[in-house]
Amino acid sequence: MQNIYTDLALEIAEQLQSGVETSFDGIELETWDSHNINVATVRITNEAGAAVMGKSIGSYITIESAEMKSNNIEIHEKIIGILAEKLSGLVGKIDGPALIIGLGNSNVTPDSLGPKVISKVLITRHIVDNLPSELKGRLGSLCALSPGVMGLTGIETAEVVRGLAEHVEPSLIIAIDALAARSIGRINQTIQLTDTGISPGAGIGNVRMALTKETLGVPVIAIGVPTVVDAATFVNDTMDLFLNQMSENTPESLKDGAEFFGMLENLEDRDKYAVIRNTLSPLVGNMFVTPKEIGEVVGWLSNIIANAINMVVHEGIDKDDINRFMY
Repeated sequence: MQNIYTDLALEIAEQLQSGVETSFDGIELETWDSHNINVATVRITNEAGAAVMGKSIGSYITIESAEMKSNNIEIHEKIIGILAEKLSGLVGKIDGPALIIGLGNSNVTPDSLGPKVISKVLITRHIVDNLPSELKGRLGSLCALSPGVMGLTGIETAEVVRGLAEHVEPSLIIAIDALAARSIGRINQTIQLTDTGISPGAGIGNVRMALTKETLGVPVIAIGVPTVVDAATFVNDTMDLFLNQMSENTPESLKDGAEFFGMLENLEDRDKYAVIRNTLSPLVGNMFVTPKEIGEVVGWLSNIIANAINMVVHEGIDKDDINRFMY
């Protein structure tokens, strides 16, 4: 059976909850919402839960808001605050340099989130000992790198990061990457952060060496935003919306097809997805789609993530300070 592409632990947990059995050992789900911002935490607490989820043991926090993909500064500031709070909870006390890794390809807009975040974080490792008096004790030590992708460099990203980590000796690594989602409704309006690290390209079936505490020797926090869905998922979701509309308001001319529409609507998601993907594959291959406004939206999302990182690593300054020194 074909697996539906997704990097989001929340989507996997929701899929499990929609089944006959709604409770699984080792999987905990908590949700909270305020001011049109939804926050969900999926905790995988044992190997049984990890096996069911197909994810590592740890915490997966998802922040969702439709306003992420619009230029709503007020909501963006609230999201920055929530993201900074949740990131701080995962990071804890930072006792040395923080290393930010911007994964992805800056030449491909949906995959450029990581490099764009790198351009907006407040880099200080090279000047932390020579800061002006007004910033002494207020800024942490932060360094960053966008290592590119293996297709351009011929080098595994994890190899680059591991060599860098051995030299810099960071106390923490934060990896930023674009993700893939199961639902078109989560594209460009969802941020996931986790303390389990990341496998670059996993969401689109292009798995590389993982960036984790086990492979790099230091804690790795991953932050990502789904910017694409695979074509089969797009068609599948469109079909669901169409069938739902037909079941509620079937035109008189199509009344004879009501039974057929009902049969399609009752198909298991995985079965329907498999049929669609097998139908599309000969025509479009392994195709992924993204909204046309992706360039503008990635700019806003990168600003949200960069500001949250800045506020966590540089504990002595707030958002207004960061904007003053960065722009």
